Amino acid sequence: MCTGGCAKCLGATLIPLSVFGFLANILLFFPGGKVIDNNDNLSEEVWFFGGILGSGVLMIFPALVFLGLKNNDCCGCCGNEGCGKRFAMFTSTIFAVIGFLGAGYSFVISAVSINKGPKCLMDNGTWGYPFHSGLERLKNNNRIESALQASKSMAEFPILSVRCMALTAIGGERDYLNDEALWIKCRDPVNVVPWNLTLFSILLVIGVIQMLLCAIQVVNGLLGTLCGDCQCCGCCGVSGVFVLSSQHAGGHIRLPALG
Repeated sequence: MCTGGCAKCLGATLIPLSVFGFLANILLFFPGGKVIDNNDNLSEEVWFFGGILGSGVLMIFPALVFLGLKNNDCCGCCGNEGCGKRFAMFTSTIFAVIGFLGAGYSFVISAVSINKGPKCLMDNGTWGYPFHSGLERLKNNNRIESALQASKSMAEFPILSVRCMALTAIGGERDYLNDEALWIKCRDPVNVVPWNLTLFSILLVIGVIQMLLCAIQVVNGLLGTLCGDCQCCGCCGVSGVFVLSSQHAGGHIRLPALG
């Protein structure tokens, strides 16, 4: 497949992925499929617009550039004779890097949110992140300090036993990703845990696919820059064809391309 045709296929694949990423991020503003009363109770990562900005806007422009490469003629790009096919392929490489960074941004935001868990109404009546590992470690440290303080006031309670109990509590910490029983820690919005987990997982997968496609276009664009497109001047030694007008033949003659 020629470099222009390959770029068109990549662009056609990136368009629906961008739309899915955009929609997934929009749905995150409705945790559990419901309108939330206070926007401050939304997960912080939702406001980073990973799917809207990273996998959406920053990916649409590269995709459109990739789609337009197939329509470029051999004398220039989009009818502009001052712009050659090789320069157009080089430009697509720059846009591919931009798309890769956008997809990477969406990937990082999604990974952080999945690890952190959603923001929800907890058992103590406040809004927070009940599954955040950093908060869990802080709670465990507080428990250790409380136990140590208690051991100082009770001579009959060995400090070694307290430390062993504290270490056991830390070691027994469970992960909400592997234990659905922990999801009851989120009282409201209803089903916010599977809702956020599913949508951010979709954004995570979309980000990986987009990064892969953009990386392919970087390689494809560099090949097009160095070798040209096979339909114009041959690609890395593969000959193409060009058309010449001939008044004597009364039509067109197809001859093998030179070089």
